[in-house]
Amino acid sequence: MRALRVVGLHEDGKSIVCEDPASRTRFLLPADERLRAAARGDITRLGQIEIELESQMRPREIQARIRAGESVEQVASSAGVTVQRVERFAYPVLLERSRTADLAQRAHPVREDGPDVQTLGEVVAHSFGQRGHDYSQATWDSWRGDDGKWVVVLSWKAGRSDNRAHWSFSPGAHGGTVQALDENAEVLLNPNAYRAPRTVRALDPGREAVIQPTLDSVPDEPVAKVIDAPIAEPEEDVEPQLPADEPEEVAEPAPRAKGKKNHPIVPSWEDVLLGVRSQRG
Repeated sequence: MRALRVVGLHEDGKSIVCEDPASRTRFLLPADERLRAAARGDITRLGQIEIELESQMRPREIQARIRAGESVEQVASSAGVTVQRVERFAYPVLLERSRTADLAQRAHPVREDGPDVQTLGEVVAHSFGQRGHDYSQATWDSWRGDDGKWVVVLSWKAGRSDNRAHWSFSPGAHGGTVQALDENAEVLLNPNAYRAPRTVRALDPGREAVIQPTLDSVPDEPVAKVIDAPIAEPEEDVEPQLPADEPEEVAEPAPRAKGKKNHPIVPSWEDVLLGVRSQRG
């Protein structure tokens, strides 16, 4: 890069005449706003001029979109400029959003009976502890809505899911107040509503799940009733009466079959009838 020296003002009064000392070649440099900003060393103004020339989006509009919640990358893509150029105007607005998010954590959630004694940050940290989440990995942010009110958002990751909770923040005395804007925010403000998840037992994919019946799930089935029927008793044995002039004969017991080895001998009906004890062979 060759260095030029300033010769003077051109006749039109709108350009600067510069000259190459080596070749004596002269150049005209427009005396516009960019030259004046560069001469003053005003880098911010110089970057603002470049954005105005390259894009229809004004710096004030860029800051308004950043304040409304857009990221630097989103604004740069919409404006058609580099991220570095947008960051020059986004930096003070990002600081404002970060400071508002910190203030909202010290605000008090609004309950049915009035503001809570605890702050939003304390309640959320307690809820995270009950759920086993790492509160240090959660991030806070804020932006200004279309109605001019600030919205504070908490982002965290649980397992493979990304979660967000939103509150409306109203600055005021004693830290201000916050109100839940979605279901996640309401749940975090009510730690007592949390229920530990049930343990899920992994099943073999090749086998069907077997549902064990419980007392409540067993259908009513007819039960067979047992009728107490009288048990028939054997008739009493009547001993036969023999004539007096004839001697009483005692019948010999019928021969019994020997039982099998190691098995008890079952007495015959005659032994039971006459009261004769069974003898082992």
